[in-house]
Amino acid sequence: MTNKQIKTMKNHLSERIKTVPESFIRRILKVSNQPDVISFAGGLPNADLFPIQAIQQACVKVLENNGKQALQYASSEGDIGLREWIAERYQTVQGLSISPENILITNGSQQALDLLGKVLLNTADPIAIENPGYLGAIQAFSLYRPTMHSVSVDENGMNIDELAQLVKAKKPKLIYTVPNFQNPTGISYSQQNRQAVAEIVAPSNALLIQDDPYGELRFSGKAKTNFMSLLPEQTIMLGSFSKIITPSFRLGWIVAPTNLIKPLVIAKQAADLHTNYFSQQIILQYLNDNPVDEHIAKIIQFYGKQKQAMMSAITEYFPKDVHIATSEGGMFLWATLPENKSAMTLFDKAIQEKVAFVPGKPFYVGEKETIPENTLRLSYVTMSEAKIKTGIKTLSDCIKKM
Repeated sequence: MTNKQIKTMKNHLSERIKTVPESFIRRILKVSNQPDVISFAGGLPNADLFPIQAIQQACVKVLENNGKQALQYASSEGDIGLREWIAERYQTVQGLSISPENILITNGSQQALDLLGKVLLNTADPIAIENPGYLGAIQAFSLYRPTMHSVSVDENGMNIDELAQLVKAKKPKLIYTVPNFQNPTGISYSQQNRQAVAEIVAPSNALLIQDDPYGELRFSGKAKTNFMSLLPEQTIMLGSFSKIITPSFRLGWIVAPTNLIKPLVIAKQAADLHTNYFSQQIILQYLNDNPVDEHIAKIIQFYGKQKQAMMSAITEYFPKDVHIATSEGGMFLWATLPENKSAMTLFDKAIQEKVAFVPGKPFYVGEKETIPENTLRLSYVTMSEAKIKTGIKTLSDCIKKM
């Protein structure tokens, strides 16, 4: 492409796309997915746990029993049977009474974030997001050019003083949270923290988004109260089948108040008409034919062993001044190096030794000079216990050499 063509192309781009950063993790995965690299970088489920045979059987059954309908256009809201299953699951697992009419099936929970941005955000609208927070949410909301305000999180949850000050001074439209096994830190909000967050948000006009892709992957401890129970009229919930069944079907959902469902459906119609109906039918058939709790228990047992293997290796090899955040489930551990160490520098050294992770910097919102350089995310779910031990030892050697 010539310089003139490049310049012409840039002139055609919208102002909004020019301000949205490329996904740093996707860029890292191009390097870390090489077969000889021990990768702690990706947030990918372990493919060995995909229920391939059961999904194959469900696919055959759908085509044999309902093929014509399954291959046709469908409603924008999503299959009613699937929405009923999700509603019943909320009742069984969390004691929440959710109507299927308040559930919208989406193309993964990532589309849910995009639809919420389309429906709720104008340019410069204030929103609150965790710091560090989920990179996919930062990227999705950035397209709508809001004013992002960060609230720091620690092992107890959101910083209550920061949140209270922000809600009072900036009056955010949205407050985005991942309260269960947060991405990237792996932490969960305590019960006391959730109640404090709810007390701050309740008098305001803010909507709180509870993104919960990892909530069923608990290894230890007890489940905490859902924000929908604490803030029933102000909570929007996002869910996904990606972490408990398979990510490639791209099936997620939004649970939203009645007055939001219609505009969300309109936004979805404009985006893609409806989510892949064939995939919806296959997932529903799989869920009806198989004990999903047994499958989830298998994932929990496997990931729990992987996490313990990583923690044991960290205890054995890492310098004592590297802090690991407490996590009771999910897919990630969050490490904090001493203040004078750079995770980006460590990444460059580690990748030379065929070990990959994600530096923490891309997960932060704020002025560059205020973003810590010494944090990193480690995923334990895709590597064998032997590779975890080898990779952590190599990473430790790189830290010590710094």
